[in-house]
Amino acid sequence: MHDRDLLFALSAAQGPVGYEDEPRTVVREALEPAVDRLETDAMGNVIGTVEGPSTSSRTQSGDTVEGSSDREVVVAAHMDEIGFMVTRITNDGFLQLDSLGGWNAQILRAQPVTVHTADGTLPGVIGAEPAHTRDEDDLEDIDDLAVDLGLDGDDAAERVSVGDVVTLDTQPRELGNCVTGKALDDRAGVYAMIAAAREAEPDATVHYCATVQEEVGLRGARAIATGEEFDPDLVIALDGTLERSVPGVAPEDRITTLGDGVGIKRKDASVIPSPDVVAWLTAIAEDKGIEHQREVAWNIGTDTGSLQFEGGAVASGALSVPVRYHHSPVETAHREDLNATVDLLAAAVSRTAEFST
Repeated sequence: MHDRDLLFALSAAQGPVGYEDEPRTVVREALEPAVDRLETDAMGNVIGTVEGPSTSSRTQSGDTVEGSSDREVVVAAHMDEIGFMVTRITNDGFLQLDSLGGWNAQILRAQPVTVHTADGTLPGVIGAEPAHTRDEDDLEDIDDLAVDLGLDGDDAAERVSVGDVVTLDTQPRELGNCVTGKALDDRAGVYAMIAAAREAEPDATVHYCATVQEEVGLRGARAIATGEEFDPDLVIALDGTLERSVPGVAPEDRITTLGDGVGIKRKDASVIPSPDVVAWLTAIAEDKGIEHQREVAWNIGTDTGSLQFEGGAVASGALSVPVRYHHSPVETAHREDLNATVDLLAAAVSRTAEFST
């Protein structure tokens, strides 16, 4: 793996939808040395730009004028994670929640959490009804969950306010040939983008964008696409994709497989990437000997969906990191898939002229 510490720092950072301050700090510090300029827009997207190689041309008077490549590429990966917002503090001191992004409530019982308040953070747990008293057929939703702070009602109301956000409290770790932790969807993609930016030698101007609020409607990417700052000839988004090669799931329903390489997307619920871009990315992977797999998903969306057309039609592709146990505290990615994603993105932004001709 190119930079284990960076991936772990990104996974551990607390950054629920709309409150991406911690991962934004990690991204800015890691990306700044690899780009020519770095900015954060009003919505919170981080954008690092590498100017394309200089070109020279002659004016009618015979003077040589230096310029930069006229091709622009936008690369995007989202840094937000799913989380919660406090909607009510009960008289008994429990916090009731609304979701920030899509949770499977069944996996949240007995999870440690962190509550982010104006005065700092508080530890909490989402409780679990004991098996002795719980109906096995009782399927919860978010409304059935509550955070226990270990405080009485008055103390909880004094320290927590409606609108405070809550995140899962879990740390990344190595797991055999994999890494596991929270928010690998899509901190794994952000990691791959930064690692590729460090290695690539772009033949175009490249804007590396760590976007916000993807989990609630691709909003950060939409702001980039509809802004006037960029006019890209090509966009490439990176995201986690479903990996379901686990017991009980039929092979035909597995979408991708851990260890089989970077996914080159053909379709998801938000986008059908440009076939020419798909073919170009595939040709580079085959030329470089980079392990890759075909991805067709029907129940997820990615930033590619906004970047492809919100600002006007643009050639678009998507690279996917297979992530097992999606939207859970134990999301799992294979080290070799991460390496393949870095390698293919670095090669692609170094060879954009091959696509544009």
